[in-house]
Amino acid sequence: MELYSFFNSSTSYRVRIALALKGLAYEYRGVNIRTLEHRAADYVAKNPSANVPLLVDGEVRLGQSLAIIDYLDATYPTPRLIPEDKMQRARVLEVSLAISCDIHPINNLRILKYLTDVIGVTEDQKKAWYDHWIQDGLAAVERLLQAHGSGPYCFGDAPTLADCCLVPQVGNAQRMGCDTSAYERVMAVYEHCQKQPAFQQAAPGRQPDYSPPPTR
Repeated sequence: MELYSFFNSSTSYRVRIALALKGLAYEYRGVNIRTLEHRAADYVAKNPSANVPLLVDGEVRLGQSLAIIDYLDATYPTPRLIPEDKMQRARVLEVSLAISCDIHPINNLRILKYLTDVIGVTEDQKKAWYDHWIQDGLAAVERLLQAHGSGPYCFGDAPTLADCCLVPQVGNAQRMGCDTSAYERVMAVYEHCQKQPAFQQAAPGRQPDYSPPPTR
């Protein structure tokens, strides 16, 4: 099994968490999205989505994080990350999609680069954009967890897809200087996950292609 990943990509981070939780070994293939390696013709031939992550498992190639995790759940079902019970499944997907569809797409690297490089917004305006959608999105996730969540993870005593999505998004928000302290339940889940070996193993700073931020 191979995972094409970028250490700071939250979508890659989701998949790394899932792989670690399932105890699955893989070869790490770094793809630097900052230097547009994901746009190279040979990579796009492997992954038509032209982004990270890309999972290769034998003849299977998948290039969207939630599709990858769903495939892993179906192929390597222990432990399950997407519950089989229809109501539990719906709750987990509700939070997962609130993060992966409502927060991440409008704050990812290609959007931020378009804002600065094409539209010409200032660095302060870019940060204001990022913070606005983080606050709006995490407030929604907080309400969902307050209403339906339980236990140390998003939903009970075991991690699910929701936790795989929540941790990278909060990590990105903190890296960008966003104040997340208002989201009590979100942060309780995040802090609990940070203490767990699988989440630590998947963290950006533990990846082979990690590079520390430049000093000022």
